[in-house]
Amino acid sequence: MNERKSRFTSLSGLDIERVYSADHLKGWSAEQDLGQPGEFPYTRGVYPTMYRSRLWTMRQFAGFGSADDTNTRFKYLLDHGQTGLSVAFDLPTLMGLDSDHPMARGEVGYCGVAISSLADMERLFEGIPLEQVTTSMTINGPAAVLFAMYLAMAEKRGIPFDRLGGTIQNDILKEYIAQKEWLFPPEPHIALIVDTMAYCAAHVPKWHPISISGYHIREAGSTAIQELAFTLYDGLTYVEAAVKSGLDVDAFAPQLSFFFNVHNDFFEEIAKFRAARRLWAREMERRYHPKNPRSLQLRCHAQTAGCSLTAQQPMNNVVRTTLQALAAVLGGTQSLHTNSMDETLALPTEEAVKLALRTQQIIAGESGTVNCVDPLGGSYFVESLTNRLEEGAQEYFRTLDGMGGMVCAIERGFPQREILDASQRYQRDIEERERSIVGVTEHVEPPSRSIPIMRIGPEVEQEQVARLSDLRKSRDPFKMAGALEELQEMAACHQNLMPPLIEAVKAKATLGEICAALKEVYGTYREPVVL
Repeated sequence: MNERKSRFTSLSGLDIERVYSADHLKGWSAEQDLGQPGEFPYTRGVYPTMYRSRLWTMRQFAGFGSADDTNTRFKYLLDHGQTGLSVAFDLPTLMGLDSDHPMARGEVGYCGVAISSLADMERLFEGIPLEQVTTSMTINGPAAVLFAMYLAMAEKRGIPFDRLGGTIQNDILKEYIAQKEWLFPPEPHIALIVDTMAYCAAHVPKWHPISISGYHIREAGSTAIQELAFTLYDGLTYVEAAVKSGLDVDAFAPQLSFFFNVHNDFFEEIAKFRAARRLWAREMERRYHPKNPRSLQLRCHAQTAGCSLTAQQPMNNVVRTTLQALAAVLGGTQSLHTNSMDETLALPTEEAVKLALRTQQIIAGESGTVNCVDPLGGSYFVESLTNRLEEGAQEYFRTLDGMGGMVCAIERGFPQREILDASQRYQRDIEERERSIVGVTEHVEPPSRSIPIMRIGPEVEQEQVARLSDLRKSRDPFKMAGALEELQEMAACHQNLMPPLIEAVKAKATLGEICAALKEVYGTYREPVVL
């Protein structure tokens, strides 16, 4: 029987054999490379019982329009069984701009919720018990400012910081690599991230001060190997900066978290999660020798691949998302967001996001995949893929070490160029029909819009601008100016900025005003040209 193709490859370009056997695992040790769940090197999971004792957190990404709009969506999702909140911010907020800034025009509330002040943050979480629900905030450049708002809100409610659980993404290195939403040059940005890590270690022990993200690296067009390598190396860069600042590795490493994409190559994605845990444990052990085993454990959130969804035949996206979510579960994620079928067209409607949540609930309750920890462990194919992904990432590690680290590599444009080349290869494969996309390259149908689409009206921006105007009229300008001056002084002398940031937001300084004040101290960043 003839094969359809003479050569099969994974999305990372790895050759895939027709069948796998023990011959593909020569040199592999079940004891050293596989082990048991909850034991070094954590290939099979970071907890011995995994989903048998506790399911992953079902954390649907949500944010649009005003804080009130998103608050309503949060409550809708919680009422339908979501177990954790995840905040999407609009573009002005992500760039550290207030909603009334000239560059914010036409963007307020469109791709996420608009948050410019502590008052906005309070409206966003009105009626939601912060001490009972974990919150994830997907923001990077101004992450410390949004975190300060969250903490100030909790303080105002009388909630002790040690009862707060959640994550702030706060990963600036992948912004320089992929998403391009930075505020300052790398060195002060990394120092600010270390400030949040030190503050959480001392005051907010259940909070993850950083979610080291491969998601946006993959969305920019990287392969699974590149996502794995650049993400983990970014993580090691933050660890190195924290250790150099004087922090003990065991004081902060247990609070680190990661965030991975889940693309279409089912088995490669499963192997990627397993390789990530093993490689992180080995590199942390080799480089930093922590005493606490939790410092070696890679805990992660996962999100299905937005870049894999199609505007054509959008209901097909339900199937893609289901397979990707199943891969994340079989790979051992601790938290999961499933994309809605309409997200290539607009922000998701209530019905679409409910179906995405139900997808996770069906996997958890009906598929049987939660009954056994790492059910694919020992598979010749999966173990071989896990080994090859780890080897590919290690090769990148050696290259990055040789360049003097990730910051030097970014300044030379190395990871950016690698991702650019990979994205071009992938697009060429699609255009030359080497890879099939149902509804786009195969089984094409006439264009139609058969599902409802969410719309964000101009009134969202008008109302947000009016609120900011009222805020500026009602606050004590001398108190606010003094708080910003104190912040700048502490930034200039390299003190931990979390306390003055909290005081600044309590004095009603806005997000844009705080970020502008820090830019006066730190400067801005211009990326290298990548050819």
